[in-house]
Amino acid sequence: MTTSLGRQPRRMPGWAKAVTAVVLVLAVLFAGIRLAVLPGIKDLFGTETHDRSGPALLKSIQDLSRYDAASGNFQVVVDLEKDSKYLPDAIRGTRTLYVGAGTVDAYVDLGRVGQGDVTVNGDRTSATLRLPHARLGKAALDADHSYAVSKQRGLLDRLGDLFSDNPNSEHAVQQLAVRHIADAAKGSGLTARAETNTAGMLQGLLSSLGFKEVHVSFGA
Repeated sequence: MTTSLGRQPRRMPGWAKAVTAVVLVLAVLFAGIRLAVLPGIKDLFGTETHDRSGPALLKSIQDLSRYDAASGNFQVVVDLEKDSKYLPDAIRGTRTLYVGAGTVDAYVDLGRVGQGDVTVNGDRTSATLRLPHARLGKAALDADHSYAVSKQRGLLDRLGDLFSDNPNSEHAVQQLAVRHIADAAKGSGLTARAETNTAGMLQGLLSSLGFKEVHVSFGA
């Protein structure tokens, strides 16, 4: 009497397992996209935002002696791309096109003016002032007028965003935008405008106090 043995199930090759895993990941991603665009589903799985922040605390007060004499508004288009040496951009890589808007102030530090920098004649009709050169303040990015035009990310970068505490972070392009705005301010003539405005302000102020001649110069 003979008996037949059942056939052993065939094992899935390693390459087939890898392909299956990629297909499953893509299916999850596309399913998430479809859930986001279907009406009603977004509200069902959406999140609510609650602001439970505490009151702002005053940590310090600093007296300022500088005169902000001019302010420049700048805009820069940042094109930041990060590639991987051994993987194609579709798998690993990011490219962000970002429009950054910001301001830079130019000021004169009146706190650096000493007694020897101010000369007044005997009858107080003429005054001579020597002030330090104007300086540029730090570039400040305007969040309300800065925005990302486009973002391109590889598959691995998209998967990484799922487990990131700050997905789609624009910190790198924002820093680059601030740097470009600061560089643009250096060659804009903003400090020269600040010195002209400061001299005009002091001449008008001292003239209202009875001085007939007011000379303002700028040194190191």
